[in-house]
Amino acid sequence: MSAVQVWSVDPRTGNPREQVAVEATAEEVDRAVRSAHAVRDALADRVARAAFLRAAAELLEESGERVIEAADAETALGRARLTGELARTAAQFRAFAEVVDEGAYLDVHIDHPDASRTPPWPDLRRYKIPLGVVAVYAASNFPLAFSVPGGDTASALAAGCPVVVKAHPDHPATSELCASVLRRAAARTGLPEDVLTVVHGFDAGVELIRHPLVSAAGFTGSVRGGRALYDAAAARPAPIPFHGELGSLNPVVVTAAAAAERAGEIGTGLGGSMTLGVGQFCTKPGFVLVPEGAAGDQLLKSLAGTVGSTGSGVLLDHRMRDAFVAGVRERAALPDVDAPVPPGAAGEHTVSAGFLTVPAARLTAEGPHDALLEECFGPVAVIARYASVDEIAAVLARLPGNLTATLQTAGDETGDPDAGPLLAALTPLAGRILVNGWPTGVAVAPAQHHGGPYPATTSTSTSVGATAIERWLRPVTYQSTPETLLPPELREDNPLGLPRRVDGRRA
Repeated sequence: MSAVQVWSVDPRTGNPREQVAVEATAEEVDRAVRSAHAVRDALADRVARAAFLRAAAELLEESGERVIEAADAETALGRARLTGELARTAAQFRAFAEVVDEGAYLDVHIDHPDASRTPPWPDLRRYKIPLGVVAVYAASNFPLAFSVPGGDTASALAAGCPVVVKAHPDHPATSELCASVLRRAAARTGLPEDVLTVVHGFDAGVELIRHPLVSAAGFTGSVRGGRALYDAAAARPAPIPFHGELGSLNPVVVTAAAAAERAGEIGTGLGGSMTLGVGQFCTKPGFVLVPEGAAGDQLLKSLAGTVGSTGSGVLLDHRMRDAFVAGVRERAALPDVDAPVPPGAAGEHTVSAGFLTVPAARLTAEGPHDALLEECFGPVAVIARYASVDEIAAVLARLPGNLTATLQTAGDETGDPDAGPLLAALTPLAGRILVNGWPTGVAVAPAQHHGGPYPATTSTSTSVGATAIERWLRPVTYQSTPETLLPPELREDNPLGLPRRVDGRRA
C-alpha cells in the first residue's frame, strides 16, 4: 500500500502548498514510541532537563521568523497574533525550567519513625516520579502554544517524560519545523533527540494511544475526537491517564445592575472577546445571559456595533468553515431565535462574525433549543435574554462543564445584590471564574487553572501554569529503606537542597 501524503494547505485559498511528510504506519508509530521509551533515563538529570527547556525557548526565538511565516501560511492567524503566541511558547519553556530548578513539584514528604502512634509509624519517604512516554495530540487553533512546542509538551518534558506528538493536520509544516528546533535543543544540551518525536496521520493517533509503552496522553480538540481517544485510553489492558480539553461554551452572566451601569462598555468588550482570533479561542464567550429591558437593549446595540464592524475572517480550515456555516444556520432557524448581526459565510473562503438572541425561557427545559447550549467554533455568540434571577439559575443548571465562567457586575458590588448568589451559581460550572473581565487570554502563571468539568476537560488538572507538570507524575513511597538505597531526593541530608515537608512541617 502506498504512503499517504501529508500536505500543507493554505486556508486563505484552500490550495495545497507543499507535501510535508507521509502519514506514519503502525510500525513507524511503534518505532517512535520505543525510541522515546529507550531514552527516558536521559531526562532523569534535572539540571540537564532545565538546560534543555531553556535551550528550546532560545532556539524557538532564534527561529522565530521562519516559524511565524510557516504558521501564518498554514493557519491564516496573522503575524501579530503568531508573534505573541511564539513569545508565550518560549515563556512556557522558561517557566517550566524554573519549576524544575525549584523542585517543589516533586512534593517530597518525609515522616520519621514514631512508635508512640497507634498504629506505629515506620520511616516513610514520598516523592513523585515521571510516568514514562507521553502522547501529545496537538491543537488546531494554537499552532505553537498548544501544539508541538506547546504546554503539554513542555510540561511533560519538564516532568522527565519523553514525548511523541501527533501533529495536527492543519499545520504539518509548522509542526515539523518546531520539532526540528526542539530536537536541536536536546542535542545542544547533551540529550538524545528522541526525547521529542512527531508523527502524522489519523490512524497514527489511534495507534499511539493504544501503544503499551505510552503512559499518559494530553489532547486539545473536539469533543468527538477527544472522547474517542479518552475511551480508547480507558479500554486498554492497562488504562492510562488521558488529559483532554474537549470543548467549552464559556458562559457569561450580566447582572441587571451591571447592564444599567455600563451597557455600552460590556457590549464592546464582549464583541472584542468573542471575535478575537476569528472566534477560534477555546475560551471564547459563546453564551451570554443579558437582562430584558432597555439596559439590555443598549448592551446589544453596542455589541452589534462592535461585531458589525469586524471584518470577515478565515477559519483554520475549510472543514471548520463549513461546520460553522451549517451550525449558525441550524441555530438561527430555531423558533424565537433572531440574528441582529447574522453570522455565516462571507465568501468562498471566509466567514462573518455575528450573534443570535433567544428568550432565556426557551432554554430552561430540554428541547430543540439545546443546540444553543453547545459550542459553535467560530465568531458567534448566543445572547439569552432573561426576565429574572430565577430564570438565570434555571438556565445555568442545564449548562455543561466549561473552562471559564464570567460574571459582569456593577462597579460597587454592595449595590449589586445578585452578584454573590450568581457567582456561587457559576463556580461549579468552570475551572476559572472571572468577574468584570473577559475570558480570552490565559496567563501562564503559577495560580492559573485551564480546565474544568466535563466536557471542558476529562480530568481535574490544568494544561496551563506550573501545576500542569503534575499530570505526568505519580507518587511513590519508600518505607524503612536504608539511606544508601534511597534516591538522592529522599536522603536525610537533602543533598539536592529540595523543598520538602519533614514530619509534617516545611523544612
